[in-house]
Amino acid sequence: MYITDWLGFQGEARSFWVGLILVYAAIVAAGGIFGYLKARSQVSLISGLVSGIVLAIAARITSEFPIGGVALAALTATLLVIVFAIRFAKTRALMPAGLMTFLSAIAAVLFWAGTIDFLGKIS
Repeated sequence: MYITDWLGFQGEARSFWVGLILVYAAIVAAGGIFGYLKARSQVSLISGLVSGIVLAIAARITSEFPIGGVALAALTATLLVIVFAIRFAKTRALMPAGLMTFLSAIAAVLFWAGTIDFLGKIS
């Protein structure tokens, strides 16, 4: 049984993953915008928007080539876990570093599970 079957998305796996990736992309991009508005951090703005765009591209790829798109989302989420974990270790601030570490870790686990799920459907 695959993760999408277990969650009740039989036959709709691509739509499920595209939607999940787009939600995460929106959260990441919004976080970058919020970081800029609150602290005038251009680094937050650029990294949030670039990450959001990469995730939106991953969602688009998922609709045509699910393994590639979900794997790109998994890799992006994993890199964001590392970035936010380093920030959290330095600042000990729950917002935004702690929250984004947590959300990115959940996203990474889900996206890697989805990648494995699609790989299992090929073999």
